[in-house]
Amino acid sequence: MKARYIRAMDHVHRACLFVAGLCLVVITVIIPWSIFTRFVLNSASSWPEPMAILVMIVLSFTSAVVCYREHLHIAVGMLPAMLKGPYRVALGVLLELCMLATNLFLLWFGIKLVQTTWHQSIAEFPSVSVGLSYLPVPIGGALTGLFVIERFLTGKYFPDAPDPDAVDTVSTE
Repeated sequence: MKARYIRAMDHVHRACLFVAGLCLVVITVIIPWSIFTRFVLNSASSWPEPMAILVMIVLSFTSAVVCYREHLHIAVGMLPAMLKGPYRVALGVLLELCMLATNLFLLWFGIKLVQTTWHQSIAEFPSVSVGLSYLPVPIGGALTGLFVIERFLTGKYFPDAPDPDAVDTVSTE
């Protein structure tokens, strides 16, 4: 059961990585188009900036999920590095419980925010709901919550310490 859950989280992780990469590509195309229409055609398009903002919201939440799973989020590693054994595990459990609470907050109140704003439309895109633009909030909370559960299952609360015997080589060529 545990191995199946971890495999499922591997697929979720890859999907989030793909979505984040796709968002980055879309933003990379949208912004130059905006600059081209403004300065070359002398007629600025009204949609690129709000579209880039909407895509950036999706990018932010999917990237946060990926960074959390890969232990790339902002963390202070000094305290866990000083602790050993059950104290280190207890700190890891406490931190993950705090993360779970935070993500349950994002999920619960994100759903309420989406529901409250669902029938409003975005001025630049009248057919797009404001609630749709807030959808990454509860989805990000739910996905990160799933990765918190994965950490509880694996017991890997902190990133692996770098191998002190590994030697970094720098090429001087």
